[in-house]
Amino acid sequence: MENSIAHQDQALKRITLNKKPSFFKEIRKNHLLYLLTLPGILLLFVFSYLPMFGIVIAFQNYNPVKGILKSEFVGFKNFQFFLESSDVYRVVFNTLFLNFLFIGFGTLASLIIAIIFSELKGKYFKRIAQTIVTLPNFLSWTVVATFATSFLLYKEGLINQILRDFGLEGLAFYNTAAYWPLILVIIKLWHAAGFGSIVYLATISGINPEIYEAASMDGATRWGKIRHITLPMVKPTVMLLLLLAMGNIFYGDFGMIYAIVGKNALLYPTTDVIDTYVYRALVDLGNVSMAASVGLIQSIVGFVLVVTVNQLARKFSPDSALF
Repeated sequence: MENSIAHQDQALKRITLNKKPSFFKEIRKNHLLYLLTLPGILLLFVFSYLPMFGIVIAFQNYNPVKGILKSEFVGFKNFQFFLESSDVYRVVFNTLFLNFLFIGFGTLASLIIAIIFSELKGKYFKRIAQTIVTLPNFLSWTVVATFATSFLLYKEGLINQILRDFGLEGLAFYNTAAYWPLILVIIKLWHAAGFGSIVYLATISGINPEIYEAASMDGATRWGKIRHITLPMVKPTVMLLLLLAMGNIFYGDFGMIYAIVGKNALLYPTTDVIDTYVYRALVDLGNVSMAASVGLIQSIVGFVLVVTVNQLARKFSPDSALF
């Protein structure tokens, strides 16, 4: 009996020792660290959480004069604008198709660039090359659209001038929708792949050099070290970034597509995405509620995709899961 009581006392002591401190004790203990995070928390709350109350606009016939509280409630009527539209299948397919191309080829290109930079030995050449590759990311899509126009115009465009110099027929890029998935992917890679490689390069830089040295002593080639050391080490980062990208897969890159394509109806079959379609409807009809309803659909689908892909990641690669 005494032994039993002694065991219970010891168990209670262990529970007391392992008991996590209360919320207020934690705040008091690390108040300076939490104070440093306060501006970021406030920024997130003001710009990411407070605006969520505006979701109610999607279920109203919103009138700016009446405001959110007094506007007429119409239920799911605003969702019918998008879901029952004859163009819904086209814009959804274009959005998903283009995003899959951007994510797939963008991840591959960024990873290749990061591996190349990690293998370069020249210090100054490496810095100059990194600067050149990441520079396009800081150009606005309006500037990029100007560059694209100078290359793609039928008469004055650089590409068609080169084709004619070789005796070939010029290509009417702005009249042929079939060319544009490839064109948009190339522009996207030029603009973002270099900047996206920074994360992968940081991951590669964090790999213990002794692992590479041991592999070299065992006779591993440069490609062998990339294949058996670098790629497996970078895999969790790749999966994590893919998970984050899945949350935005239902959003079209409005800035790029609208700046480069504009309102060229001839290119809509392959370039018209959800965001550009809703923007035109908003400009033509001036209905904020319909735009809000589509934004809500995009957010819900993105959330479901992130949770689903995260569950798959937890099953097949637990280290790559977000939660």
